[in-house]
Amino acid sequence: MLGLLLGGCTSPPPGRAAAGTALLSPQQPGTNSPATPAHAGLDHVVVIVEENKPSSMIVGNPDAQYINSLAAEYTLATGYQAVTHPSLPNYLALTSGSTAGITDDCNPPGGSCTAAVASIADRIQGSGRSWKMYAEGMPAPCISENSGRYAVKHNPFLYYPAVTADHSSCTRHDVPFTQFAGDLSGKSTLPDYSFISPDLCNDMHDCSVATGDAWLAAEVPRILASPAFTQQNSLLAITWDEGTGVNNTVSAILAGPAAKKGHTSSTAYTHYSLLRTIELAWGLPALTPDDANAKPLTDLLN
Repeated sequence: MLGLLLGGCTSPPPGRAAAGTALLSPQQPGTNSPATPAHAGLDHVVVIVEENKPSSMIVGNPDAQYINSLAAEYTLATGYQAVTHPSLPNYLALTSGSTAGITDDCNPPGGSCTAAVASIADRIQGSGRSWKMYAEGMPAPCISENSGRYAVKHNPFLYYPAVTADHSSCTRHDVPFTQFAGDLSGKSTLPDYSFISPDLCNDMHDCSVATGDAWLAAEVPRILASPAFTQQNSLLAITWDEGTGVNNTVSAILAGPAAKKGHTSSTAYTHYSLLRTIELAWGLPALTPDDANAKPLTDLLN
């Protein structure tokens, strides 16, 4: 079991278990009681979402040399499925356990395309933890209009009224990716939960697999070499929002000290599984029946 890395004699923030707390059984499907950790002690979780590539276009592809080397070193889930098409509903599923009835890539301005549901951001803040959304190419914090290679449909937190209603809070939490390097420099400056969306080229949406692979080859080593990953028990998850057509099997790679090494799993998972894994690790209540009933990725963790 993963141990909590809490130093000193201070009390933990609300929602966090103290070191040595017994690990109970996960929440039973269909209940609304708070989840309890299956794998406690994840100090940080970083999620990176790439775009529109089924696993058949990634696994074994020589244009994805870095991605495949990372998958071989750590854990690759080969039975991982996106939940629908197109992009936006998958981003909402990853962060709220629901597509919120949204079936297209609509933009949020004007209130005509919002997801009035609870999100993982609400759960994280309620537990006393921190979070940030890092969007590459976003010209300023909390911008809900497309700009250059920044696509708001890949920034799910701007669809949640609970995030956008308080603009000051939104500008602190939903920020350009340029802030990530500074936040990554220290254990206490990196949020507990980070969600990263590369721009439309680096996420493979408008550009090649090789371009996305090169971006990950530049960014992922910095994450894995950061204090949060070398001195704490943290997890990096890389996945794709959706496949193409009927092929919605996408790659999911877990890396960092919390992930098993040299491991491959063919177990059937979905985007709800990744969300459920985070909930269980931090003892957060499930957001919907979809994530409550999802099989977590805990067997891929140390």
